[in-house]
Order: sequence, then structure tokens, then C-alpha cells
Amino acid sequence: MSRQERFDRGMETLSRVDGEAGQRVIDALGDISPEMAHQIVAWGFGEIYSRPALPPRDRQLVTLGILTSLGGCEAQLEVHINAALNVGLTPEEIVEALLHSAGYCGFPRALNATFVAKKVFGERGLLPVRQE
Repeated sequence: MSRQERFDRGMETLSRVDGEAGQRVIDALGDISPEMAHQIVAWGFGEIYSRPALPPRDRQLVTLGILTSLGGCEAQLEVHINAALNVGLTPEEIVEALLHSAGYCGFPRALNATFVAKKVFGERGLLPVRQE
């Protein structure tokens, strides 16, 4: 597969999963590192994210857990919480995944991620979130 074909496949996947938020990230890299933008699209989405073994909702759960555990990834969490909603995860499932992460990466990081989710849910009219 050519460089352009990988990029095109990646753009299709990026658009389907991240929508406008993903495109804004790619656009923001245009004047500083267009190659990083290309690699995110071609490799990250064209080669990795588009693999069939995990459905998009599962990939987003993994991504939310990793970004939460890393800490300091609030901007990326915002993109991926939106993506998680786009691929079918419910606000309740997202909040539960972030709560679950507290036991593995600590409350401060889980709280930071939860507040990013609150921001995204508020912007999308999904508050309050009901939990058991």
C-alpha cells in the first residue's frame, strides 16, 4: 500500500471516529509538523486503528484508560471522549471506565479525566450522567 493510500484509509477512519475534533488536531499540526499529522493519520488510523481484531468502541476504552493513566493528556482525552461517544460508548460506560481506572492509576488522574468527560458531556447536552 502506498503512503497516500495509507493516509486516505486513515483519514476515512479518523473522520468516522473523531470527526471534526480529529481534523482540528491534524490541521493544528500543519504549520509545525505536517509529518506528525501525516503519521497520526496514516499509521495511527490507517494501519493501527483500522485493524479488525478490536471494534472501535473497545479501542476507545483502551485509549481512555491509557490516556488517563499517563496523566497530563487532557486535550487528547477530550478528543477521545468525543470519539468514544461517536463509536457507541454511553456516558455511563465512559464514567465507569474512568472510575475503574482510579484503582490502577490513582484518584488524581482519574479525577482529571472525569472532569474532561464532564466538559465533553456538558457540550453535548449529556449531563447529568446517571449511575447505579
